[in-house]
Amino acid sequence: MMEASKGTRPFAPFEWMIALRYLRARRKASFVSVIALFSFLGIALGVATLIVVMSVMNGFHKELLGKIVGINGHIFLQAADTQFTDYDEVVRQVAAVQGVELVIPLIESPAAASTTSMAFALVRGIREADIKRLPGIARNVKQGTLDGFDTAGGVAIGQRLAENLGLRIGDKLKILIANGAQTPFGITPRSKVYPVTAIFQIGMAEFDNLFVYMALPEAQGFFNKDNQASVVEIFVSRPEELDAVKGKIDRAVMRPMIMTDWRERNKTFFDALNVERNVMFVILTLIVLVAALNIVSGLIMLVKDKGRDIAILRTMGATQGGVMRIFLITGAAIGVAGTLAGCLLGLILASNVEGVRQLLKWLFDANLFPAEIYFLSRVPSVVDPGDVLAVASMTLVLSLLATIYPSWRAAKLDPVEALRYE
Repeated sequence: MMEASKGTRPFAPFEWMIALRYLRARRKASFVSVIALFSFLGIALGVATLIVVMSVMNGFHKELLGKIVGINGHIFLQAADTQFTDYDEVVRQVAAVQGVELVIPLIESPAAASTTSMAFALVRGIREADIKRLPGIARNVKQGTLDGFDTAGGVAIGQRLAENLGLRIGDKLKILIANGAQTPFGITPRSKVYPVTAIFQIGMAEFDNLFVYMALPEAQGFFNKDNQASVVEIFVSRPEELDAVKGKIDRAVMRPMIMTDWRERNKTFFDALNVERNVMFVILTLIVLVAALNIVSGLIMLVKDKGRDIAILRTMGATQGGVMRIFLITGAAIGVAGTLAGCLLGLILASNVEGVRQLLKWLFDANLFPAEIYFLSRVPSVVDPGDVLAVASMTLVLSLLATIYPSWRAAKLDPVEALRYE
């Protein structure tokens, strides 16, 4: 009896053996095992869903940032007072700043693009040397070529705009603007026809349906901007040091300028994306919380069902701590198994999310990811190990917390009372 009163070492093999036996279904306790199964499935599905959703939101952020910055630059300079005719000097000054990778002067103006139908377009005048270095365009030309862009007298347009207007390489595109030539009768609209020399596909629906690029001298003449630029776009080598580079540029440019960056231009959009990501995390965490509450109810029912067994264990020398550990192991096993299964399922789905979308599209014959709404032509997914670790840790903590109260009740069970009413 002296040996028994000291109890065994914590988490001894017999505690594991009894705990795992309680998880196996028997006819008498089958309902408890069903609750355990649903707890396992709830945790697994909750973890998998969280991983997939967080990965897709990360993918959205990375893809949209890459495409927006890849075609629009990091920093934008506009003339603050006089017309921007000395843009070449500003380009030279900015290009000498450490950390600046690319400087592009542009003409930018809205216009109408038409064939047999009409669409809104944002026309950009750019030099051939610059468009061939523009990350979002140069690597994404699907048809035609940018060679001879300055002298060909043509335009480069997005894939979706080409599809909407029924254009192919060599076809004619009419560009129309309201502010044309000044006449005795007022300002008349201006239009000109350009051959399509290149078609690009950035992969962001809004951009592919919006941008039209033409040679800078042609744009200057067409938009009455002789020897001027609308904006100078700057790409930096280290975007995380953007503020430091902006300070250097401000000191380098020897004329008043209006300076903005991509964060200011797209702040509302990316703030909304971050809020949506955080809200989705909170909502989906409730799935895991519900599954953890199922563990609580399942273990409480198991304690009531195993009252006689607990009493016998206590009379044979098992300590209160030993009984508590048995039920802790039982509940924790459900949580750990569910978390591991959920992580595995979530990683598989997150790595193949576009394939899953295509399968669902084929099964239900419905477009579940319209590019016009979500901006991108495919579902992006980027698995962040930190997110996976955070989800797994949170789930394990919730699962362990869920086992404490039922385990404490089991340890406090009076063996005499349990045997008397059995």
